[in-house]
Amino acid sequence: MYVSSIALIWLQIWISMAQIQQGGPDEKEKTTALKDLLSRIDLDELMKKDEPPLEFPDTLEGFEYAFNEKGQLRHIKTGEPFVFNYREDLHRWNQKRYEALGEIITKYVYELLEEECCLKKVYIPVDAMESEPRSFIFVSEDAMTNPDKLMILIHGSGVVRAGQWARRLIINEDLDSGSQVPYIKRAIEEGYGVIVLNPNENYIEVEKTKAQVQLSSDSSDEPAEKRERKDKIQKDTKKRRDFYEKYRNPQKEKETVQLYIRENGSPEEHAIYVWDHFISQSAAENVFFVAHSYGGLAFVELMIQREAEVKNKVTAVALTDSVHNVWHQEAGKTIREWMRENCCNWVSSSEPLDTSVESMLPDCPRVSAGTERHELTSWKSFPSIFRFFGEALEAKQSSGKGVPTRRSQRIRYEEL
Repeated sequence: MYVSSIALIWLQIWISMAQIQQGGPDEKEKTTALKDLLSRIDLDELMKKDEPPLEFPDTLEGFEYAFNEKGQLRHIKTGEPFVFNYREDLHRWNQKRYEALGEIITKYVYELLEEECCLKKVYIPVDAMESEPRSFIFVSEDAMTNPDKLMILIHGSGVVRAGQWARRLIINEDLDSGSQVPYIKRAIEEGYGVIVLNPNENYIEVEKTKAQVQLSSDSSDEPAEKRERKDKIQKDTKKRRDFYEKYRNPQKEKETVQLYIRENGSPEEHAIYVWDHFISQSAAENVFFVAHSYGGLAFVELMIQREAEVKNKVTAVALTDSVHNVWHQEAGKTIREWMRENCCNWVSSSEPLDTSVESMLPDCPRVSAGTERHELTSWKSFPSIFRFFGEALEAKQSSGKGVPTRRSQRIRYEEL
């Protein structure tokens, strides 16, 4: 309520200034007086009284939350689920608190991958210098040596990292639905090697130094007089922006610069890099992909770039509400034909699980994931995907070549 009151006061002042500026010299004197009055108000102090510091715990215990035996995040004292609106009328602060918790969840899932799933963290690029930005993936002990089966997991875009399908589900529902842990555990039980990709870890952020800020503004080759005028305009613009920023964001956050990771600067680059340095070098005769949302687009791009290799090594691909587009990505006819025979996309739908769903695109068969929620498609289709892989492997072994499985034969359709 305090923020709303201040906002109304400022709105009235700015309206008054706008009205005054339309008048003559006397009115302009009033404008100058108003500006002087505004300059005397310490907005930093004014707003800090309203918005708490953006300082949050760095552990689940510090937030007073823990995962119970069902994998649900609950308050240690009350047993209640996570509450986003911890402070009324402070959406920005609540959002920052949620993001801070999300970072802890990411680290917690990393620990699960290593401790519960017995995966190993492998840093990339594999030949990175010690001072160079790096990312990492997670691999099972037999990922490179398993001669039979290898499963690759690729999540979607956004804040999720290796081992997650949806951070929102982990926080608000449970670990099973939001993390990749059930897939990894079952894959290992069924004799698969496992590689967990980390396609959103594309850069590291470091605080921008004053030298970097100065360099970015002084790097022009323009004449001195023109640069001076430009600098004056920029300074005036910055002054006005800072004036508004004092009200909107009193706790100004640090400026950062992004240092991209070599050959892993995007999800598509990452998928190709992991293919070239790990998957294609593995001993597995049968590789299986599970790719959610943007992960499906990354897989299609991988196939476009490495078509012959993918066709030779990949047995089946399960997509979950994939956002790929064979037209926009310019996938050729041979790729589309291969996808129709070897891929299946479990999409968000109100239809029962595995019910055929029509598509306007001539790529792979689409079936219902048994849910209308995009983020839940990987979890809801979990048993069907393992059955799909089993049928694909059985069909390949019985025929000696990659022919359509019984499932894909039931749901395939002709190319448009």
